[in-house]
Amino acid sequence: LPVAVEWAVAATCGALLWRRQAGHPAPMLPVDLFRVPAFTLSAVTAICAFAAQSFGFVALPFLLQSRLGYGAVATGLLMTPWPAVVALLAPVAGPLADRRPPGLLGGIGLATFAAGLAALALLPPQASVADIGWRTAVCGAGFGFFQAPNLKALMGSVPPRERHPEGPFGAKGLGEHVLISTAPAILNAIRHATGVLVTKVPATPSRILAAIREKEARR
Repeated sequence: LPVAVEWAVAATCGALLWRRQAGHPAPMLPVDLFRVPAFTLSAVTAICAFAAQSFGFVALPFLLQSRLGYGAVATGLLMTPWPAVVALLAPVAGPLADRRPPGLLGGIGLATFAAGLAALALLPPQASVADIGWRTAVCGAGFGFFQAPNLKALMGSVPPRERHPEGPFGAKGLGEHVLISTAPAILNAIRHATGVLVTKVPATPSRILAAIREKEARR
């Protein structure tokens, strides 16, 4: 029930924000752009791709530590190929999108990204470092090859008459990149402080206490 209430409140706030921004002369959320099919498709695809990447970043530490037995430092190093390859491929995909259809390049990137996620989901129980590394690298290659062409398609679909398609401040948010590592960091801190590994989120006090009692009962 509390989750349903949260979703209802979020939907109501979203609808109110949409209505308020629709008639604003310099909106922070230019809702009129969603009437452009190419813009809507690029935006929705970007949201889904970023959500999949975020889920992967949150789930991987549980897989690597709980099932495969790696420590926190080793887990971080095993996940490093993903963002590293994104950083390497994005400057390549950007100029390439100036010469080739962004939709084609973005589709190739998404297919590669999906293949990397599927490979991670099928990771064998006794996976080696190489098994994990090439899978995270494929995920990074796919996402890096998708991101720049999709952004080009997104911004290229904005009508010329729009003076502030990116908002009145011309600002970009950095919150997502900071929050990606927040959940694993908090869960690792709980593990170091209490000696128990919480494998379900959100890590509510009741779940932490239940994990502590379960550990004490096994002694």
